[in-house]
Amino acid sequence: MRDKRFIAEHRGGPLKKEQHFQLIQWACDCAEHVLPLFGEKIDERLIIALQVAKDWRQGNASVGDARKASIGAHAVARESSDQTAIAVARAVGHAVATAHMADHSLGPAWYALKAVKNAGKSIDAERKWQDEQLPSEIKDLVLTARMRRKI
Repeated sequence: MRDKRFIAEHRGGPLKKEQHFQLIQWACDCAEHVLPLFGEKIDERLIIALQVAKDWRQGNASVGDARKASIGAHAVARESSDQTAIAVARAVGHAVATAHMADHSLGPAWYALKAVKNAGKSIDAERKWQDEQLPSEIKDLVLTARMRRKI
């Protein structure tokens, strides 16, 4: 069931526009943090998707643009056979999808942890880093949602 706290005000929910912007920024930060784990050559669709997410945050891209970019990032995941690269691509796909639905913002953090684990790195250090990036205005929202979903 969808966490109603992530529904935007213009859709009848409590999430303010600035909080939605903060969620997409944090989601992009989480995805970008693990982007180097993708491999030597990062697929251009992932770079484009992250740029579209930033453009949406600045009012220079539509939700439709973000959805298309998300589909492209998820295509990268489907085309890959490397589990770390798949997790990184999924993180990017969910980051840009945050424009469409704010609760997608939890996906990049979860997939980043998966990528880190697959790469043999510290999950605890990654989670700590993620938590430190959270703006105070959305920290409680994200942390309680993560606990509810056991992420």
